[in-house]
Formats: sequence, C-alpha cells, structure tokens
Amino acid sequence: MTFDSGVLYAALVVESAVCGMLFKRSVVRVLPFFCIYILWSLASDITGALVLWKFSGLLAGRLYGRYYFTQAIIDSVLQFAVLGELAWSVLRPVRSSLPSGSRIVLYGLVAAAGLVTWPFATFGAQQYQPGLSATLFHLQETFSILRVICFLVMACFSQLLSIGWRDRELQVATGLGLYSIASLLVTILQAHQPFGPQYHFLDQILSVSYVGTMTYWVVSFATKEQERKEFSPQMQQLLVLMNVGARSSRIALGDLPPEPSRKRIK
Repeated sequence: MTFDSGVLYAALVVESAVCGMLFKRSVVRVLPFFCIYILWSLASDITGALVLWKFSGLLAGRLYGRYYFTQAIIDSVLQFAVLGELAWSVLRPVRSSLPSGSRIVLYGLVAAAGLVTWPFATFGAQQYQPGLSATLFHLQETFSILRVICFLVMACFSQLLSIGWRDRELQVATGLGLYSIASLLVTILQAHQPFGPQYHFLDQILSVSYVGTMTYWVVSFATKEQERKEFSPQMQQLLVLMNVGARSSRIALGDLPPEPSRKRIK
C-alpha cells in the first residue's frame, strides 16, 4: 500500500465517521446543506477511487479528469450553499424578527463577497493555460478565500454573536477555515515549485490536512452541542438599527407605505 492510497482510505473512513456523527447528532435539521456536502464528498471520493482502481494508464487519467471537472463544479455550488447556510444559522436566535427575504439577502452577500474576492484568487493561476482548467482553479481558490473569511469573521465576532467552540456553526466554520488556510498555503508554495517529488509532497500534506479536518469534525460532533445563547445586547441593538434602516429605505423607495397611510388603506 502506498502513502497516497493509505491517505485515501483514511479519508473515506473519517468521512464515513463524520456522516454518522451528523445524523446521530441531528445536525441535518440545523445544517442540511453541510450534511449534503459531506455526503457528496464521501460519494465523490469513492467514485474517484473506483475510477482509478478499475481503469489504468492514459484512460484512467482522461476519465478522472472529466470526472474531476464535474465534481469540482458541483462542489463549488454546495460550498456556496453551505456558506450562506452558516450565515443564516448564526442568526437563529433572531431569525423570527428579521424581515422576509433576509435569507436571500445573506446569499446575495455571499455572492457579492465572491465577486469581490475573485480578482485576488490568483495565487497559482500561472500553472494553468487560459481555459476551463484555469477558470475552475480560480473558482476553487475563490471559495477557499471565502471559507477563510467566514471562519475569521465568526471567530473574531463570536462574543457578539454569542457562539462558542461547542456551537455547530463555529465548529463547521473552523474546519472549513483551517483546511482552506492549508490549501492556500500549499497553492502559494506550489506556484514556486516545478512539477516533481516536492510538488507532490505538498499535495500529500494537503491530503493529510483534509483527514485532520474530518477527524476534528468527528471529535467535535461527538460532543453534545450547547444550547444556543441569545445575542449580546450590542448585537441585538445593531440588528434593530439595521432592521429600522432597511424599513426606512423601503419607505423612501416607495416599496412600503409608512404607517399612517397603511392604516387608511381599505
């Protein structure tokens, strides 16, 4: 057994363990897109392993290349859904008081952050010729940066958001963020490395960090989640001001009549 195959089998084992813990702890009720994402990761890794095992040589490389492109696109869509879901889940204590359409606004903010990040996600783009490969790589790096931003925002503002390391949202964001940091570092180092043993060694380090992320989630989800606390008074006041500001903007734009005129409508 080679080191690469050993890491692959370890990844399949810990991915299966994470799936088991997600359903055991009923995380699917709180973070359904994240659960789908983990199930998809397990299924895609199994499929990729079967392709490499059943076929060999140039045919295996071509088939795996086509499969990888499809898998990467679906993976990016699921990551977008997970990031929006994390933002929405963090607001759980005050969701009932938020205006309708708030969830769509959150996903819009994630998309806007992706558009802003896109020009900066070019760490290893020089390794690829212009075309689908370069665009796909660019997309993956953009989501890596978004995952890091999500983790840093939730960690830095955890006191205002009243979340701790035993909250599922922060546990998920921590795993995504730490793996993304490792991915970005490996990409930066590989951009200055020729293809060869050292280049592949960096890929192996990234694979090990992926197994470590899954292991972290297994340990985290094995512990019972603490009850979600109410937001801090400062955060509640900020949300109230944002809600009032949004309402004022809608009135100014004519989308929502002010209270006196609404009472006259029959």
